[in-house]
Amino acid sequence: MKHQRKGLNRLLFWLYEGHGTAPFYFRWAMLIFDFVTIAYFLWAPFEQRGKTHAWIDYAIGIVIAFDLLARFYIARHKWNFVVRPLNIADLVVVVTMLAPLLVSNFAFLRVLRAVRAIRAFTFVKRIKVITPFFQRHERVIDKVTNLIVFVFIMSALVYATQVGINPNIHSYLDALYFTVTSLTTTGYGDVLMIGKVGRILSIIIMALGLTLFLQLLRAILEPNDKVEYECEQCGLLMHDRDAVHCKHCGHVVHIPTRGLV
Repeated sequence: MKHQRKGLNRLLFWLYEGHGTAPFYFRWAMLIFDFVTIAYFLWAPFEQRGKTHAWIDYAIGIVIAFDLLARFYIARHKWNFVVRPLNIADLVVVVTMLAPLLVSNFAFLRVLRAVRAIRAFTFVKRIKVITPFFQRHERVIDKVTNLIVFVFIMSALVYATQVGINPNIHSYLDALYFTVTSLTTTGYGDVLMIGKVGRILSIIIMALGLTLFLQLLRAILEPNDKVEYECEQCGLLMHDRDAVHCKHCGHVVHIPTRGLV
């Protein structure tokens, strides 16, 4: 028997996945929230933080926590939801935002704060639902997001491990500059990593960064005939754009379609 949603579950599912005026504005509100918080994360991830910054962290962390719990509550396949990288990233974000309530602000939390940039994935997912352009180019957008998130996380690791011991790295911008020059294999040589950890990070940045860049080029050059839509029966995510049945279990799928614009 098909699962019937009731009460709060039905209301939340309608807001997140349904159609109408209220879901439309709700998704735009969450979209704006994501955009503002991403800008905030990148604006001052490692600056000296006073009480105002702390309360902003707590407020953002609470909103993200409620968003994560709501999406978990309406998910048909709870385990699939839990193991998705995006949702794990959201959980890490919540922990790093609220951790100062429980523990001191140790240096390692500064590195974890860079994971907040992964919140950009949620931004992309929501804007793809709203705008047909992003639906048609979702694969390229995902790869671009992957690359951007990787750059900021690696920059955070470079900053956390090199500031104070490397005379060439004084700010997050210096770390970002080194990461980009390494990833693009430009290698000006004006900023070099110090120590074994620095060499290992340099190798990771060049190897993984180049891999992500090549994946982006592949997504641009190769056509994509798949669309992401979760099968209610088995949880399969990727389907043909014109599919009416899930290839894994045969269940009828209702993939939203829009005319070309």
